[in-house]
Amino acid sequence: MDANLFFQDLEAKSELLEALSVQLGRINPWRGEKLTPENDFLFVGMGSSHYASSVAAARLRSQGVLAYAELASNSLLPKLTRKSVIIAVSASGKSEETNSVINSLVSSHRVIALTNDLDSPLAQMSTSAIAMHAAVEVGGVVCRTYTHTLALERSLQDAILGTDSSLIRDLSLSSRAMAHLLETRDSWLPRFRHVMTTGDGSYFVAPAERLANAQQSALMMREGPRRPAVGCETGDWSHVDVYLTKTIDYRMALFVGSPWESNLINWCTRRHSSVVAIGAEIEGATYSLRYPGDENKEVRFFTESFISELLAADCWINP
Repeated sequence: MDANLFFQDLEAKSELLEALSVQLGRINPWRGEKLTPENDFLFVGMGSSHYASSVAAARLRSQGVLAYAELASNSLLPKLTRKSVIIAVSASGKSEETNSVINSLVSSHRVIALTNDLDSPLAQMSTSAIAMHAAVEVGGVVCRTYTHTLALERSLQDAILGTDSSLIRDLSLSSRAMAHLLETRDSWLPRFRHVMTTGDGSYFVAPAERLANAQQSALMMREGPRRPAVGCETGDWSHVDVYLTKTIDYRMALFVGSPWESNLINWCTRRHSSVVAIGAEIEGATYSLRYPGDENKEVRFFTESFISELLAADCWINP
């Protein structure tokens, strides 16, 4: 892995996301798979792939489609049926755990690989494969492929339900938001870094429907600059992480949008913890970090982890 090359990957993120939106506007690659709500779906993957897929499965369940997301390393996978379709997600297509479980299942079940390398072992062993179109991540860190996974799993939902959502518009707006954040980083990143890294670790909190972004943000801080970081769900925070505010200098990036934010803000205010509200003005926050389009929850979904990736790159390049 390389810090400067990771930043180069981030510099190209907006452009490649816009290109993906154009491509998906022409054709949804999942439609040829002829998937329907009568199928049930098992997403398998590791790390960022699992984070993204957990949200995708929850979104499908909310629409009445039976879907699960499991770590590929889990020995307690759901019982599959003849209608089951396995979505195997791996940016490199070389994840040992994912390839192992798919190797054991592909002879008896339909497997669709979602990968950035159609020549990878995962793509080759699967029944069919969908390309992420995120280009090679030369920095060695999953960043563009994470966001492209979110986008392509949203397009999968459209294909299953037979709907045409606002996905293409949302991706284009998210691309513009990323470009703005990159271009203006000198105006917001120093303050954000100071708040997030001068305490005892960095904490990222998001609503359940965007929990993957909090998890991805924390992973970026651990994987690149190797700093302690944790991702948590907003409502659950009051049950699992609130305790830390009593004993450490707690620094949080709050991805806004949960109805349970008031509990969190009350505790953080009482205990003098620092909270950066990302995506809206929140009373009681240390300050709010805004970007174009952040009033749209889908733009938040695709964009907010980019802020943390830029933070991780800065901490990695300038330790």
